[in-house]
Amino acid sequence: MRNKNKKCVMACAAILAAFTVMSAVSGNPVTEEKGSGTVTEVSMDYTAQENVLPVNWLEMTGVDAQLLPSAQLTTPQGNLYRSELTNEWIDISLQNQRPVAIMVDNEKAALPHYGLTEADVVYEMMNSTANGRITRLMAIVKDWGKITQFGNVRSARQTNFMLAAEWNAILCHDGGPFYINEWVAKDYTNNLSGGFSRINNGKKREYTEYICTGELAKRIKAAGYTTEYNQYYPGQHFVFSDTEIDLSTHPAALPCTHIVLPFPHNQTQLVYNAVTKTYDYYEYGKAHTDPLHNNAQLTFKNLLIQDTTFAQLDKGGYLIYNAMDVGRSGYYITNGKVIQVVWAKLSETTPTIYFDKLTGQQIEINTGKTYVALVPSDSWQNIVIQ
Repeated sequence: MRNKNKKCVMACAAILAAFTVMSAVSGNPVTEEKGSGTVTEVSMDYTAQENVLPVNWLEMTGVDAQLLPSAQLTTPQGNLYRSELTNEWIDISLQNQRPVAIMVDNEKAALPHYGLTEADVVYEMMNSTANGRITRLMAIVKDWGKITQFGNVRSARQTNFMLAAEWNAILCHDGGPFYINEWVAKDYTNNLSGGFSRINNGKKREYTEYICTGELAKRIKAAGYTTEYNQYYPGQHFVFSDTEIDLSTHPAALPCTHIVLPFPHNQTQLVYNAVTKTYDYYEYGKAHTDPLHNNAQLTFKNLLIQDTTFAQLDKGGYLIYNAMDVGRSGYYITNGKVIQVVWAKLSETTPTIYFDKLTGQQIEINTGKTYVALVPSDSWQNIVIQ
């Protein structure tokens, strides 16, 4: 293990109490000026209390440390350094470069996705309670200078601003509902909205927008954003292991070669590939392939699945996830095995941290790409793990 001084969570009931009153995701009715009148939206808070760990779980672990990611530094080798997103060796010229977070449409009509296999981390989450709870993807890309075609690009939600901030990433999207306005205005937010290339692919206009060669560099410069990590960079996100993690030695590990997520519209599944030792991504009953890279299948070394409550904001299905929370359940899956974890996120800009539910220790993950799913708590029990 690279870091012998890994941080775990602060056993402090006051922190837990703070999360019960966070206004950003409180589930209170939203009143917003829209057009010439005031619209009061309906709000519903789906909290699956049976999945919440005991309030004193943090104390039960017997650890005493800060809920922050551990510093993790590696010595560059020649012109290479270990990526802070994947732990893979990449060009040292990228060391201080901020990643981008690209919103990708996940409707069947938007397929195939171009360039998604270039992402280092991919988030998937319900985009609306309507339309079969269709999901949307957010791709975190470190080496965005190599992009030639990525997307298609679609709109963002409030939750995406919180998650992009964990990486100090520039959020790339095509607008969004009026709910995002206050998030666009936050000091830590840098975003590029709309105006990317339109490619005539025979589809409706909403499925024709892509980020193409050189666009990001020009747009970032024109917006006056720095391409390097700024004062809002929270530091290392994941803790990577120096050696291959084999969860079969974990006393609570179970086999996991096939996981079906409760996203009924997309029918998301991840299937373990024993040859590559990664999890191949499937949706709509088919393998997800990238035509930009010889139809390579989207695949991940690490899967992080989070039980996440949310508040529906209106009758149209718009929602915000309670992405800031402490002590909620989850799974870490790698190399054909799964363990239960607990996740915590203290603020809009600090990373989500994952802890082994059995030991309370912050988990280490394997080198490689990571998939993160925010699963609605009201359907958490419908996850199928085989």
